[in-house]
Amino acid sequence: MESTEEGKMSGSGQGSSRDTGNAVSLKRKSEAKPKKGGKKPKKTRAAQLGYTVHQGEDMLLIVSSSRSQYEDSRWIKPKKGKKKKKLVKNKKGSVQTKKKKTVRPKPKPVKNDSLIEEEKEETAQLVPLDASDNRWGESLPEEVLVHIFRKIVVQDGAVPFLCRAARVCRLWQTAVSSPVLWRSVTIGYCWIEPRRSQLPKTTTKIMDTISWLAENRFTQLQDFSLCHWIHNVDHAVQVVSQSCPHLRSLKLSHCSGFTKQAFDGLGLHSHSLQRIDLQYSEFQVEGLLDFLESNGSQIREILFTHGQKIDRVLAAFSRGCCPNIELLEINRKLDTKLCELHVCIQGLQVACPKLKTFRMLNLIPMNKTMRGVEESCGFPLLEELSLATTSYSFTSDKDLRHILFGSTKLRVLDLRGCSRITPAGLAALPCSDLECLFWGQYFTSSVGSSLLPKTGLHLLTQKWSQTLQQLDIANQLFTEEDLECAVSFLSQATGTLRSLNLSGTRITPEPLRALLGQTTLNYLNLSSCRYLPRGLKRTYRGQEDIQQLLVKIE
Repeated sequence: MESTEEGKMSGSGQGSSRDTGNAVSLKRKSEAKPKKGGKKPKKTRAAQLGYTVHQGEDMLLIVSSSRSQYEDSRWIKPKKGKKKKKLVKNKKGSVQTKKKKTVRPKPKPVKNDSLIEEEKEETAQLVPLDASDNRWGESLPEEVLVHIFRKIVVQDGAVPFLCRAARVCRLWQTAVSSPVLWRSVTIGYCWIEPRRSQLPKTTTKIMDTISWLAENRFTQLQDFSLCHWIHNVDHAVQVVSQSCPHLRSLKLSHCSGFTKQAFDGLGLHSHSLQRIDLQYSEFQVEGLLDFLESNGSQIREILFTHGQKIDRVLAAFSRGCCPNIELLEINRKLDTKLCELHVCIQGLQVACPKLKTFRMLNLIPMNKTMRGVEESCGFPLLEELSLATTSYSFTSDKDLRHILFGSTKLRVLDLRGCSRITPAGLAALPCSDLECLFWGQYFTSSVGSSLLPKTGLHLLTQKWSQTLQQLDIANQLFTEEDLECAVSFLSQATGTLRSLNLSGTRITPEPLRALLGQTTLNYLNLSSCRYLPRGLKRTYRGQEDIQQLLVKIE
């Protein structure tokens, strides 16, 4: 009986201990769960050091944990606007608030004396400038700014640099408005892509901008250029001609829509205009003819591209509408068909006695005879003649002599592509001080026309050896003996030759050795020269490069 009682008593004791254990665990859980609407208890953290110690090979480095070495105060996280807590459902379905990650503040660094001294030296070097020092551009004198801007304008142009510099500050805007900086202006089509249509608002904006510039910036304008304009050309030219009494040069490149009305405006207002450049542009020939008839005596230079009714313009020159003209250039677009240019050379010689530069590029000049033309004395003041072409040419020795029989002052002669010209015809010219002779044959149509070896180059180098500065005889099929004789005359000169193009010729190392030892060349082209050893067939630039060639040849 006693044992059974003891067993009951022990069992009841175990059950009571289990009950008390369950009660304690439930109490702890109830205490752990926060009450609804209650705040969580704040967790206390131990203070952290404001630096970290890194052990190296022979020293200890104290590295600051602060954000900036120039701040003495402890870094504090910037306050942000309060955001609503997001409610997240757990697996059991109860709603809990999402915990945010806490960012620990970076403590203040602990520095020793040596680090403090080094930091003072660094801060003394890295101290930011005052507000007054940052405004150095506003403290410069206006004259100095204008002088700086003039150098930039000469190199890069007035537009768009001056327009952008005016937005920096008031002082720069005042300096930019100086009329001295706006003497030469080139305006491209910067509003929309070239050859694209434009809205009426854009047209109004362009016209207003040109008018404002002409009235406020172009008071001393001398050179004005428009590029790739197909609209508002007449308006721009008329406004510039009215507001710019000092206009000397007008250039229209790849433009269209230049009508008679604009030419009339030039005739009324631009009495100082001396140069007209209409290359690759479309214009009314009637307007140009009327302008030349009334104001041709003031024109010194004119350039235009071959097109319809151009023969009428050349006829006007032959009648004497521009007696003071000094430069006349006529060219052709490379994407158009080859065309003939009918020109009366004798009439131009009589009507344009002051002509100094005459260029007919990529054209087939055909001499046109006119009745009643007086005998001429040629072009006595002509200094440059260019008949270069990218295709075949019919110009012969007779035609060349007909143009240059009175040109004793000729300095530059460009006959590239003229395969029918012979050395004897060039040697018979009256000019004795020729400086530049370009006679290279670069195209198959001109090279293939004369495959037989030529002779007589020594006649040219013997005549002009003392004055020649540039000589181009690329792809000319002269014999080895003739080239050696011609180069010997050049090597005996006083060292005036600066550029020599022998590409595609039969030059040999022996005459080159004598030439390079005497002259001071800066450019030598020996590409595609089959009679030279490998490694030497290339272009040489500069005296050092050419001297290395001399060492290799020797």
